Amino acid sequence: MGLARILIKAYYEQLHDQMAADRDRLAERIDQLLAGELDRQGLGSMDVERLDAYRQASLAFIDERIETYNPIGVQYTFDRQTNHRAADLEFELDWYNSREEFEELVAAAKSLASGASEDALPDLVVRLIGEVGAFPDRSIIRDYAKAPALQKLPDYVVACAIERLICGRDTPAG
Repeated sequence: MGLARILIKAYYEQLHDQMAADRDRLAERIDQLLAGELDRQGLGSMDVERLDAYRQASLAFIDERIETYNPIGVQYTFDRQTNHRAADLEFELDWYNSREEFEELVAAAKSLASGASEDALPDLVVRLIGEVGAFPDRSIIRDYAKAPALQKLPDYVVACAIERLICGRDTPAG
């Protein structure tokens, strides 16, 4: 296995560990971002039950993302061919288009890994997260900005919270 592939696996593992450790902070940030985005969209007077439904969906997306990054999760139990088919299906089912972002992640990992040794892996992971953020956040944020909609809101606030708290990156939602 080449260093770039190892780097991508370490990238996902680092995101998993950070998100699992900071899940409570992510949940708090979700509350702030939901309220702010609902006000920005002119939907600030939403009833408590409906607001809680969006909050619960956002929390479920945090858990889903943690599991997606899980280094011992189900995505690692299949061969590469099956993983590629699953990725293609996910690219087709998501409301956002993350193919380009994934290609940029792979290209950045290859660039960082070029000429590096495995000893540099911890530093390379930090640099990769700093350069590209958490996949697929940029795609979610970009495509939400093009066409905001309530059904996209949970994905959007989760992406913004992860970018701010886990990756230390600014987002449109702050």
